[in-house]
Amino acid sequence: MLRPALISALALTAVLSGCGGSGGQGEPAPKATSDPAVSTAAATDAPAAVPAAATLTARTVAPADADLLEIYRKLHAAPELSFEEAKTSALLAQQMQSMGFEVTTGLGEDWVKAKATKDVGKVLPGVGGYGVVAVLRNGDGPTVLIRTDMDALPVPEQTGVPFASTVRAETWTGVNSPVMHACGHDVHMTVWLGTARALVAQKSKWKGTLVMIAQPAEEIGLGAKAMIEDGLFSRFPKPDYNIAFHIAADVPSGSVAYASGWAMANVDSVDVTVHGRGGHGAYPQTAIDPILIGSHIVTALQSLVSRNVNPLDSAVVTVGSFKAGAKHNIIPDEATLLITVRSYDDKTRAMLLDGIRRIAKGQAEAFGAPEPDVSVEEDYTPATYNDPAMTAKVMGAIRKKLGDAYVDERPPVMGGEDFSNYARTAEKIPSVLFWVGGVAPDKYAEAKASGESLPSLHSSTFAPDYERAIPTGIDAMSTAVIALFKGGK
Repeated sequence: MLRPALISALALTAVLSGCGGSGGQGEPAPKATSDPAVSTAAATDAPAAVPAAATLTARTVAPADADLLEIYRKLHAAPELSFEEAKTSALLAQQMQSMGFEVTTGLGEDWVKAKATKDVGKVLPGVGGYGVVAVLRNGDGPTVLIRTDMDALPVPEQTGVPFASTVRAETWTGVNSPVMHACGHDVHMTVWLGTARALVAQKSKWKGTLVMIAQPAEEIGLGAKAMIEDGLFSRFPKPDYNIAFHIAADVPSGSVAYASGWAMANVDSVDVTVHGRGGHGAYPQTAIDPILIGSHIVTALQSLVSRNVNPLDSAVVTVGSFKAGAKHNIIPDEATLLITVRSYDDKTRAMLLDGIRRIAKGQAEAFGAPEPDVSVEEDYTPATYNDPAMTAKVMGAIRKKLGDAYVDERPPVMGGEDFSNYARTAEKIPSVLFWVGGVAPDKYAEAKASGESLPSLHSSTFAPDYERAIPTGIDAMSTAVIALFKGGK
């Protein structure tokens, strides 16, 4: 996700959007003071600030195991859409079983089918709950959960890599489309497997319970909820810590970046239907023009951020679609606005959503029109909050491992990631999501020098520097997890 209209991978240009699309970089938010809601054998490792000069030097990265890289290429060439990750989840489950994990598959099945029946009217072939939970018990100690996401995007691949996807499939809502891993979830899954291997190989260095989950449907912001609703924290060991990472499309490979406190935003989708009275364009006095009313709503919405949000906080209200009419000389009966709303804290979120309703109603009333219909998508993506104490612990360990020059603290972004849901339950589990660089250092340096934009996440041309990103991710994640095990509950 990074949610529809996702984000810039960490602050500089628009790169990450919506653990699912592409969103922009928000103004840095003040750090919150309370929670709202080791080395591998391979290497020495949801949108900005400019990295320190030292990060432009390529870090030496030992290669990942050849079979892991082959798994990556296999995953990339055979992407599966949200709630359709049957073969992908089966591959991951088999790999975890071979390492001695207790593996459960099909998590979220009932929830997903109920959701599809409600939203689509039926469950299309292949749609289901494909969540995977793998548990490894290694004595007394903390329980640490590591999440990867699995789904791909309805994007036609244009990277030109030899293992490029040629897959076409039907989304869970019935839209036929080319499919591509354009958000790096194939990197995430490969690092997840590599981290499991590293932690199994180093069992003498840690004690506790490792819970590794492969989550479906991150791109549509529903997979985490499906797994939680199916008993993730009641049927399996309850974590003391949750951790995940995301590939970054504006960070050099070999490097890691993070934010402490707020990391990613609440993501809300709002539909506004403006009702008017249609008529001939030559006789506007006989009609109530919903296009004019909608235009006033679009303009007035800008005041929500500029005059209602504290200037030291961050928020975004963007009208991404304005649909009305079909002919030059006809005033239509209605107009529809599709709006994305981004925020960090819940009070600001509530204010923005209430403000949209108030403005839409007020503008319609001013023109003598019926009250508009305002619909807020119920299954929104909540903001991601990196617990500061946990962040300091894991990033300190990663910094010690990789070196100061290759670990960069950055401002939060306005993209969304449904990993946030794992910290939003009654258990209030401390959580951290960090970023692993995905851009070859030479390409990064060239883009910096020329001023050209790098391909963002969700771009049909996004091809991560996987041979460096994967071992860096494994190294960072295994280092972080061992630090959590050693730190205790």
